[in-house]
Amino acid sequence: MTETLIRMSGVHKTYAMDGVQVHALRGIDLTVEAGDFIAIMGASGSGKSTLMHILGCLDIPDSGGYWLNGEDVTRLDADALAGIRNRAIGFVFQNFNLLARTSALDNVEMPLVYAGIERQARHARARAMLERMGLGERTDHQPSQLSGGQQQRVALARALVTQPALLLADEPTGNLDSVTSGEILEVLDDLNRRDGVTIVLITHEQEVAGHAQRRLTMRDGRLEG
Repeated sequence: MTETLIRMSGVHKTYAMDGVQVHALRGIDLTVEAGDFIAIMGASGSGKSTLMHILGCLDIPDSGGYWLNGEDVTRLDADALAGIRNRAIGFVFQNFNLLARTSALDNVEMPLVYAGIERQARHARARAMLERMGLGERTDHQPSQLSGGQQQRVALARALVTQPALLLADEPTGNLDSVTSGEILEVLDDLNRRDGVTIVLITHEQEVAGHAQRRLTMRDGRLEG
């Protein structure tokens, strides 16, 4: 029996930009089961980035409900939301977002530092995750010493080192060439199939979205498909 990881009901979000009200989300309903691999597509301005921010507990809706692992996150304060982000959600971004003058190992350890994990255990977990990503020989390298694909693997290792319930990937292949993009997508496929990691992927590329089990489209703040 599958377990519902994400449930959104009637989610609305409006921003004020230059005195104009922008309706970014217009009544989003979404259910994601544990182990799903979902791609969300949409043009710039369609609302997919706003949806990602709410899914990642970086923002909350103006109205409607969002339950993550059965918990209504719209009722939580900023500290509680930060705790959920560190404990239950892994993030991977287009621009990698690694600390520049910091080793791959220290980058991957960072979420464990915030989680209060003891130093030796942090080292062991971060090293094991880098080895899983094929970077066991690159643990001491800084981002500038790594290729784009290797940097994204470090970012993936960092996102997964806390064993989160949910991996959010925002255009994870956007800065990579086609060969390297394929390698990163193979990693995501393997994480989903072998480890059962739940993945929500934001992309504008049909080929990338084709790796997901479900494909949804954002259009004018509404979710279709």
